[in-house]
Amino acid sequence: MGPSTRGGPMSLTTTRIPGFRGRLIAANDDDYDRARAVWNGSVDRRPGLIGRCSDTNDVATAVRFARAHELEIAVRGGGHNVSGTAMCDDGIVIDLAPMRDVWVDPAKRIAYVQGGALWCDVDQATQTYGLATTGGIVSHTGVGGLSLGGGIGWLMRKHGLTVDNLVAAEVVTAGGEIIRASATDHPDLFWALRGGGGNFGIVTSFRFALHPVGPTVLAGPVFWAAEDTTDVLRFYRDFLTDVPDELGNIVRLGTIPPLPAISPELHFRTAIAVASCYAGPVRYGERLVRALREFGTPLVDLVAPTSYVDHQASIDDTVPHGWHYYWKATDLTALSDEVIGIVAEHAYRATSPRSYVAMFHLGGAVGRAPSDATAYNGRDVDHNIVIDAAWLPEQDETVAATETAWAREFLDALQGHRAGVYVNFLDSDDNASRVHDAYGDNTYDRLADIKATYDPENVFHHNKNIQPVHARPAPGLEPLRP
Repeated sequence: MGPSTRGGPMSLTTTRIPGFRGRLIAANDDDYDRARAVWNGSVDRRPGLIGRCSDTNDVATAVRFARAHELEIAVRGGGHNVSGTAMCDDGIVIDLAPMRDVWVDPAKRIAYVQGGALWCDVDQATQTYGLATTGGIVSHTGVGGLSLGGGIGWLMRKHGLTVDNLVAAEVVTAGGEIIRASATDHPDLFWALRGGGGNFGIVTSFRFALHPVGPTVLAGPVFWAAEDTTDVLRFYRDFLTDVPDELGNIVRLGTIPPLPAISPELHFRTAIAVASCYAGPVRYGERLVRALREFGTPLVDLVAPTSYVDHQASIDDTVPHGWHYYWKATDLTALSDEVIGIVAEHAYRATSPRSYVAMFHLGGAVGRAPSDATAYNGRDVDHNIVIDAAWLPEQDETVAATETAWAREFLDALQGHRAGVYVNFLDSDDNASRVHDAYGDNTYDRLADIKATYDPENVFHHNKNIQPVHARPAPGLEPLRP
C-alpha cells in the first residue's frame, strides 16, 4: 500500500482511534490552527487529524490506524524543519510534542530523551550535572529532526555530531511495530537513523552519550562592519588553521539583531559576526580567541563567560516561530579567496533585515570519524553555508519573491564551489537530486536498500525522501497485513 491519493479530511469517518490515549484534534476543534502551526509560518497545511501522542504505544496505535485507513502520515517532533514536513494536507499528523521528558544518568553519562523534546529540555536537564551532548544552536529546535539528519552544533568539533553520540533509539516501524535500534539491535537501521532522516520509522526515544561541558563556557559573537567582510573572512580562515577542537565557530552575515545587549543604534546595521563557543576552561578560551577579538575594529564584542544553557538559547529570539523562512544551502569545497569574494558580494543583497547567512566550521571530531560510520556524509567538509531568507508574515508576496530570489541567486553564484549539502538545510523545493547530493552514491544506495527493508511501501515519505529500491521485510518483522 503506497501513499493514498484518495479523500481528504472528510475521508476520516471518525475522530476516534481505538486504544489511543492521547488527544485527537480535528479541523472543527478550537485549537486546530494552533496545533497545525509549525516554526516556518509560510507552511499552511491542513491535516485531517492531529494525534498528540502520550507515549510510544500511542505512536504505534496511530501508525496502525493510518495504515488501516490508507491515510497520509506526517510526523511532528519539534516542527522546526524549514520545509514543513511535520504537516501534511489531509491524512494524520502523528504529533510527539507532548513527549518531552528527559532523564539523565550522570554516572553512566547517558541521557534518555523522548522524541518530542526540544534542545532546551535536553540542555537544562543535562547541565544540572555539568554534562551535555552536541545539540542545535537554537534551543527551540526539536531533538528528533536535528538528530536524525546529523546534528551540527557548538560541540561537534570536540564531541562529534549529534548522531555520533546516539547510543540507541526506540523506533515505531511502518508496520506499527516497536523495536530498538543500536549497534547490536537492528544495526542496519541504527546506521541509517544516524543521518538518514525520518525515512525509516518514528523515533520515540533517543539515548545519547554525554560529556563534561560547562556549566560556564566562554562564548558569544564579535561584529564588524559589512565593508570589512573580506578582511574578516581571510583573517578568520587563517585563525582556524590551528584552533583546538574545543573551539566551535559560526560566521553570520546580515544585520545586527536587536538583542538587549547591543546598543540600539547598531540594531539592523549590516555586519559580519564570528560567534564562538569554547568547550573547555574559560581561561584557555580567553587566550585562544584574543586574536579574533582584537582583529580590525569590531563594532561590538559580546564574548564573555556565560552559562552553556544561556548560550544555547542566545539567538532564539532572532529566529522565532511564525516568521516566513526560505533556505538554500551547500557544503563548500574550501574557504578560498574566490568563495570569500562571492560571500562578500551576495550576503548583504537581501532586502529583509531578518535575512542572514550562516557558515559553520566543521572538522575536528566530525572529520575524524570514518566516512561510513553513519549515514551523515559530510565528514570531509570544513565549512557549510546556509542562506536564510526571512520576512514577516504580514509582508506581501513581493517581499517573499525578492528574498527567495536572493537566496537562489546566492546559491547559484557558489555553483563552482559546491560539494554536498546538509540534509537538514534542504527546503521544500529542493528536489530528489539534492537529497541524493546530501549522501552521495554509495551512502544513498545503502539507505535505499535499508528503506526497502523497513519501509518498502514508502509510508514515511513526508521527509527528505529516500526511495526504497525493493521490498523485503526486516529480520524478525512481518510485513503489515491488511
